[in-house]
Amino acid sequence: MLVSEVMLQQTPVARVLPVYDAWMRRWPTAAALAASQRAEAVRLWGRLGYPRRALRLHAAATIIDERHDGSVPTTYEQLRVLPGVGDYTAAAVTAFAFGRRAVVLDTNVRRVLTRSLRGEQFPAANVTVAERALAESHLPAEDEKAATWSVALMELGAVLCRASAPRCTPCPLREACVWRGAGYPPYDGPPRRHQTYAGTDRQCRGRILGLLRDTDEPVPAASAADLWGDAAQRQRALDSLVEDGLVTVRSDGRLSLP
Repeated sequence: MLVSEVMLQQTPVARVLPVYDAWMRRWPTAAALAASQRAEAVRLWGRLGYPRRALRLHAAATIIDERHDGSVPTTYEQLRVLPGVGDYTAAAVTAFAFGRRAVVLDTNVRRVLTRSLRGEQFPAANVTVAERALAESHLPAEDEKAATWSVALMELGAVLCRASAPRCTPCPLREACVWRGAGYPPYDGPPRRHQTYAGTDRQCRGRILGLLRDTDEPVPAASAADLWGDAAQRQRALDSLVEDGLVTVRSDGRLSLP
């Protein structure tokens, strides 16, 4: 489950499934992934996006293999220190893989709690101390019930309490929902950010990585010039890939995966 949760970070399920299936066939255990080259992890990651996650999964697998006898840690605290494992991922694995009590705050859960308990249309951009305390206070004390509660809220947010066009009539919280009771007041916080991709450094990075994924041999740096017209942006993207450990510049100037 750790692999799927990392892959699902900011990525739709439909895009994740084929990569996840291929990944688990290739590396069914942490030891198998740890024994592979990092370049192979980046290559199999393909165009899933945010490729640093592939390196972090490889690093996490190495730690799991070396320090936890190849088994994924079962506690939030142990999971949280693994590379690429943030608060949500650690909580989700703790709750859903091991059935333990943990405050799981994904986008859907946060929206349901914000609307039903605070009477606001959308939560803040980042989880606040007050928001976490509110979620903690409503989470059942028993492990099994807490995990079921979190799953139920996630499904409620995904199916009924959607970001737009919420379906309140069949919602089991409709009578207790503060936002509904207040007449659905609109969001009045800071402007909500919408991600763009075309023309960004992310797109440029993706093209450079695509070039390197498609070959097992290092490529001349000049080959990247044909991928992106803006030389300054191209160099900036390449520098960031090198800094992130996703691209290696060899002594002869050629580029390769790590």
